[in-house]
Amino acid sequence: MTRLDRLLRPRHIAVLGAGWALNVIEQCAKMGFKGPVWPVHPTKSEIGGLRAYASLADLPEPPDAVFIGVNRFATIDVVAELAAMGAGGAICFASGWTEAGEPGLQDKLVAAAGEMPILGPNCYGVINYLDGALLWPDQHGGVPVSSGVALVSQSSNIVINLGMQQRGLPVAYVACLGNAAVVGLAELTGALLDDPRVTAVGLYIEGIDDAPAFAALAEKARAMGKGVVAIKSGKTELSRTAAASHTASLAGGGAASSAFLRQIGVAEVDSPSELVEALKIFHVHGPQIGRRLCSLSCSGGEAGLVADLAAPFGLAFPPVPQATHDRLFAVLGEIPTISNPLDYHTFIWGDGPKTTEVFTAMLEAYDAGIYIIDAPRDDRCDPSGYDPAFRAIIDAQKATGKIAFPVASMAENFGEGRVQSMMAEGVCALLGLETALAAIRAAQTAPGVAGWRPVVALPPRETRMLSEAEGKALLAAAGVAVPGSVTGATIAEVAGRVRFGAPYVLKGLGFSHKTEAGAVRLGLAALEGQAEMPGATGYLVEEMVTGAVAEVLIGLRRDPVYGVTLTLGMGGVTAEVLADTVTMVLPVSEAHVLEAARGLRLWPLLDGYRGRAKADMVAVAAMAVRLEALMLADEGLEEIEINPVMVREQGAVAVDALVRRI
Repeated sequence: MTRLDRLLRPRHIAVLGAGWALNVIEQCAKMGFKGPVWPVHPTKSEIGGLRAYASLADLPEPPDAVFIGVNRFATIDVVAELAAMGAGGAICFASGWTEAGEPGLQDKLVAAAGEMPILGPNCYGVINYLDGALLWPDQHGGVPVSSGVALVSQSSNIVINLGMQQRGLPVAYVACLGNAAVVGLAELTGALLDDPRVTAVGLYIEGIDDAPAFAALAEKARAMGKGVVAIKSGKTELSRTAAASHTASLAGGGAASSAFLRQIGVAEVDSPSELVEALKIFHVHGPQIGRRLCSLSCSGGEAGLVADLAAPFGLAFPPVPQATHDRLFAVLGEIPTISNPLDYHTFIWGDGPKTTEVFTAMLEAYDAGIYIIDAPRDDRCDPSGYDPAFRAIIDAQKATGKIAFPVASMAENFGEGRVQSMMAEGVCALLGLETALAAIRAAQTAPGVAGWRPVVALPPRETRMLSEAEGKALLAAAGVAVPGSVTGATIAEVAGRVRFGAPYVLKGLGFSHKTEAGAVRLGLAALEGQAEMPGATGYLVEEMVTGAVAEVLIGLRRDPVYGVTLTLGMGGVTAEVLADTVTMVLPVSEAHVLEAARGLRLWPLLDGYRGRAKADMVAVAAMAVRLEALMLADEGLEEIEINPVMVREQGAVAVDALVRRI
């Protein structure tokens, strides 16, 4: 039992605030809530046909759940009284707290709550469609269910909209977090997952308040066989240090949050429609479907459209095995080209046994099948001619034990009633081809690594940038290969101290981006006669690294939410133009870094494309893990960026370093 059980699954409900109380009473009555609802009002004797109590002290017993629909100042006193009397929890509806520039007022609310859980403030409420308990002051789109998904949102309006869906998704709970002053995202979601009637959870996330707790939540969900899918907002915001380094701009916005969700096994989608369709998959089939897909349609245009739309999602349609080819050929003959995606033409349309054989034979060779089927509208047309095809999809799934997805290319071409009738037979129909493909890809999200947690995040702090010479000395001490070098106040001084041979690299110190400042001179045969660099605070001369076959970037930086991120990508002066990077959240292993590197668009150039020499990416991964160890061992380090790392066929050398620390 959790501290949220009474609030989420109450035996009785109290409501405060005349207008809002009436709405809550009406919604509970419509949903058939079987427990008592107690209005509380100082002057009214009844609200909504129910006896109103003059004060909380007059209630028959401490209420399990309370909807507080009074102003923010009165809310604080009400919460304090509820906590003192042992109430189970409350919804704080009023706005005007931290979100309105009143953090002190919100602090008073938290203090008043003590150990009593509250959702909010600035929170619409919670709906329990399983038990008919609604602490919700408005209309909603749900119906009673015996099982279904939970929708959790940090935006009340987003979850209101989600609750109005007409896509056949059974919803068990709708819950808002508001300002999450007392109950956070992980705690609320975990309490909903604990209900065995909840099959999956969909989240709208504006910010993650406790990344390690959320990672533990995701692992708990997977252990329970329940999928978690999320929309993470705020992806377009660049980080606070974007001007200081390439890493900040390349890994800013949503890169860190997407990496975190991916590493903990939470499926990420971009839109409410994709969220609903992914949740339907999780509700019917559980988390993590297979990657080998087939597609069937009775049109070459649809087959081509599936292939084109699936490509950006990285969905794979492997070739048809020979045994499957022969089985299909026996039914379809020589006119259709037997391929994947398959256009089976219309020769078998309306023939139930033949259609079932084709649908079953194809599906048997794959993990899941997409069946494009847009039924005629039933107000102007007769859709009964499509019934054999729908029946064949259901029978194919039953016969093979594989997943069959009926997919309407346009969402409106598949009514909610048909979705629900197919779901009753264990078949998940998806609405809108591109949305369906995004949902399928989300449902393929790999599980997180058991026990993985991000490192503890540190608050933002003032930092200073080390000189390149200082930074490279730090890297060398950590076992990172750097060029031989000499520093000095003037070019003449460094020239007199050099003990290694040409070619040389001469750099001016004191610049964030030396190339843009004209403070880098490469391939010098001699240092004598070189002109001073305006603005330089000193000079660094290095051995010029030769024999490189690629330039990559490695950047590590502290994140105020996710601890420390590691960004790997194509480097050099064009790093931001290429914008070809992958981001990870620490801790990671060398194997993880290599796996992530293979996701770069330009990975073939690193891996011997068309006879090119292969870059030693094993050495790059080892360098990244050494930098990880350095960063985690020294909390004073804020950022390390090496751009470029010159990668040879054997080995890698850090030739430029930007290091910031407190």
